[in-house]
Parts: sequence; structure tokens; C-alpha cells
Amino acid sequence: MAEAQLSEGHTVSYSQTTITELMIPAYANFGGKIHGGTLLSLMDKVAYVCASKHAGNYCVTVSVDNVHFLAPAEVGDLVSLIASVNYVGSSSIVVGIKVIAENVQTATVVHTNTSYFTMVAKGQGGEKAVVPPLILESVEDIRRFASALRRRRLRSYMTERMVEYKKDFVVDDETRAFLANERCIIRLAS
Repeated sequence: MAEAQLSEGHTVSYSQTTITELMIPAYANFGGKIHGGTLLSLMDKVAYVCASKHAGNYCVTVSVDNVHFLAPAEVGDLVSLIASVNYVGSSSIVVGIKVIAENVQTATVVHTNTSYFTMVAKGQGGEKAVVPPLILESVEDIRRFASALRRRRLRSYMTERMVEYKKDFVVDDETRAFLANERCIIRLAS
């Protein structure tokens, strides 16, 4: 990629991508609801397209945050996945994805989930590639960029805390009190 193109950057709208697909019986469970894995696969596809367009390179998925299924998609729905670049680092790109399901017979549109995919750009030899900066043109663009940065910092903080927690873990009175009202029974072998 030319150095001038890297320094100029791309707007959010440059790489925004929408994929719409009809939900067919092969995508569904016995209750007629679309499998979460099918939706995740479609989200991964739209994240790749969006990130690769921004980067101008091949991109790979490195993490997925906040996959909450708010409502089901059903056989016969048109599912649209709307993807936008929310944040860029030196080689990483966070793509925000909103998924909506539309029943064309009833004209009902339901927001089924939102998720964040972190992608990394790769060069010809498989090495990490530098990505263009993101040009933020609206308050919403700035909010999404700042939110992605906060999620990244919180995830790093939580990862560090959990490593410490696992390393120092003991079953003591504090642990037993913490678990007292949970649905578990502690039966340690003597």
C-alpha cells in the first residue's frame, strides 16, 4: 500500500458494508430459530469485508466481543448485517456489526444483536500490515472510536486481574462466602 494512502486514511463510510441473506431451513434448529453459529459465521464474513476494504489487505479475526443474542432470527427472515470500522490501531481494526432480521410478510424489523470483531491486517508474507488511520466525521464516529478504545483498555485490565486471581486462588472462607448463594455444592476430597 502506498505511504500516501496510509497517511490520508479512510472515512468510516468508505468501508461500511451491508450483507443481507435469506434465512433458510438449513440454518435453523428444530424450533425454526436460526443457529447462533450461523449468525456468527455471517458476522465474521461481513467483518472481513469491512476490515479488508479499510486496510487494503487480507484481514484475520483475532477476537469477538459482546455477542448478545437479543432476539431470534427465524426461517424466512431477511437478515442484514451492517458493519462499520469503529477503531483502528497500527494493524488492528475493530468492526462494529449490527444485525437485524426482517419478516417481509409482516414488515417487522427486529434488532437481533450487536457485536465487535477485532481484525488484524496481514501483508503478502503473513506479517502484520499497517492500516490507514480512520477519519472521524461525526460525533457518532468519535463516540464509537472512543468506546472501542475503552473496551480495549477494560479488556486488558480484566485479563490482567483474572491472571492474578487464578494464580493466587485458594478455597478459603472468603471463597466459600462468595459462592454461598450460588447453585453449586462444594465437595472437596479430603
